Amino acid sequence: MEKIGVGVIGVGAMGYNHARIYSKLDETNFIGVSDLNELALSKTSKKYNIPRYKNYEDLLRNDELEVLSVCVPTTHHYNVAMKVIEYGKDVLVEKPISFTFEEAKEMVSFAKEKGVKLSIGHVERFNPAVKKAKELIEDDVIGDIVSSFAKRVGPFPPQIKDVGVTIDLAIHDLDVMAYLFNEQAKQVYSTMGSILDNCVYEDHAEIMTTFETEISGILEVNWLTPYKRRELEITGTEGIISIDYIDQSIDVHGKFANDVTIRQEEPLKEEIKSFLNAIRTDTEPIVTGEDGLNALKMVLAANRSSKEKIPINISDIK
Repeated sequence: MEKIGVGVIGVGAMGYNHARIYSKLDETNFIGVSDLNELALSKTSKKYNIPRYKNYEDLLRNDELEVLSVCVPTTHHYNVAMKVIEYGKDVLVEKPISFTFEEAKEMVSFAKEKGVKLSIGHVERFNPAVKKAKELIEDDVIGDIVSSFAKRVGPFPPQIKDVGVTIDLAIHDLDVMAYLFNEQAKQVYSTMGSILDNCVYEDHAEIMTTFETEISGILEVNWLTPYKRRELEITGTEGIISIDYIDQSIDVHGKFANDVTIRQEEPLKEEIKSFLNAIRTDTEPIVTGEDGLNALKMVLAANRSSKEKIPINISDIK
């Protein structure tokens, strides 16, 4: 198997994990890592014996480089990803796709223009519990979907300074709901606020989303809870599926209730392997730029709804 030349731009907490995984994959040739933070750059370079680049454009100029993970802070996604696309490299951008809808649209359009594969790091789609839930729903195990409720709470992460809890956490479950239901949201209503002194943006939110066939999705998200909880419950006409993202477990209740066996995997590793496979086979990534755009629409609608105190139609996000 011919190896794929890979690199990572931004090796903070998430980028470090991208580097860890790339370094262990037999199908990759790790070309280099880049970060403005000298400490993070040095740590990752030494740990995995990878060439380091303070200026990421120096990395992009390497002809052996084919694929980049962009793991910089959200507000820098657009500038860095657009430069990667300009150089003709396939790119996996950590979620969210970008900070604004206008930036995200330009990124998707530019990738198509340049013939570059663009994928967005909605990693929970690769959680084995979510993948199994998708199979069960498609097998009609719980009948027609009626509603869903998600809870994603935990302590405040001090390293996140440029976005609030909605765009950082809520986007995961909103994307998973759209993926499981195989339809887009049409309206969002939310309330949110900020309590923590060290958080510039909102640190808690309650979001209600109505999807195309009137399925409702309710989400509680915060940075106020002293423990992590990541749960999703889906109610159908014939039963209920309960997912624990952290344990990667599923409970099925109802007419067709049964024991569900799940082989545990690291979602990020599965995400990266899936993207590399899309490049190798010249197929669409499982999570496309358009998927990232749709997820961003939902959180932007939630933010606007909270400010204006009215439901927001997704079609109004332009």
